[in-house]
Amino acid sequence: MPKQKLDGVVQAVHYTPDGQVEWVRAYLRRGPTFSDRVKLERQTLVANLKAGKRYFAGQPVPQMASTFQLAEPLQLLEKDGRVILVTGDRKTDQDRLDGIPVI
Repeated sequence: MPKQKLDGVVQAVHYTPDGQVEWVRAYLRRGPTFSDRVKLERQTLVANLKAGKRYFAGQPVPQMASTFQLAEPLQLLEKDGRVILVTGDRKTDQDRLDGIPVI
């Protein structure tokens, strides 16, 4: 299976009380390897996705540096002038990152 081109892997998500993503915990590509875990605020994640960067839901494989078990890609939807974050091709009215643990 060929390697997927990706710019980051989202490991966990934190929502606001109204169901909007507040921040995510992610690993970012740094050349041929990945960063340590970083906290990305919603606006940074949305800006990166709008710029064409590719993020996937996933978890690191233990004791295998820069190797991840990937799930679905993160997507941006726009509805009524609002930006909605989803995994896969879901149609929803609020942020929904299925397959990513909530913290």
